[in-house]
Amino acid sequence: MAKERTFVAVAAILTIAALAAAAEEPKELTVFTAASLTGAFGEIGQIFENETNMNVAFNFDGSQALRTQIENGAYADVFASANKKQMNAVKDAGLINNSSMVLFTTNKISLIIPKDNPAKINNLSDLARPGVKIVMGTKDVPVGDYAMQIISKLGNDSAYGESYKTAVLANVISQETTVNYVVTKVALGEADVGFAYVSDITEDLSAKVDKIEIPDEYNVIGEYPIAVLKDSKYPAESQEFINLVKSDEGKAVLEKYGFAPV
Repeated sequence: MAKERTFVAVAAILTIAALAAAAEEPKELTVFTAASLTGAFGEIGQIFENETNMNVAFNFDGSQALRTQIENGAYADVFASANKKQMNAVKDAGLINNSSMVLFTTNKISLIIPKDNPAKINNLSDLARPGVKIVMGTKDVPVGDYAMQIISKLGNDSAYGESYKTAVLANVISQETTVNYVVTKVALGEADVGFAYVSDITEDLSAKVDKIEIPDEYNVIGEYPIAVLKDSKYPAESQEFINLVKSDEGKAVLEKYGFAPV
């Protein structure tokens, strides 16, 4: 009888210890985020942690790579994409809470050039000049998709001519899987010009690169959606994070990094 009481007591102690350990285990929100949002979401994540005492773990990558990871079973609570195409693919696969999906910011494409501008790139016409080294995203990454749309628009304009698109694409020396790689190559002088987001010209990079604005008639407005994943262990907290992103405080951070309101 004494042995039985001892066993019950030990079991109770172990159960209490296990419950205490579970209670002490810190919650962590996993947020899959488009690479172009690295700076802004890093800051928003810090605000969220300070307000909730919940850790935020970011996975920054190309939206197409994040989509593939989610489709292959990678765990995430929140997904923020740099275009609707990748988000819609995850939605069509039945992997997000549809009612949580919302557009939260927009972005534009810009040409970026090294500060010393060795190729003397001054306008869009210069992209078709033989020997110019261009870097852009792959067709699957949003920044690459947007760049291709812009190049096609220019090629369809008589001011640039039918051969413009062919000439520009012939000058592409590299297609990257994230916009961060595009910016890095230009900043290091490994390319003469690249297609990146306006928001990528951060204060830190302004000493290394300059931008050439693309007129609105040729530009593309990138729309950024965000949503809670269906398998999230923390749906309420995930929605809180999205609410912060959409709040005036979140918008102020995004605008500081060059993003524009929806």
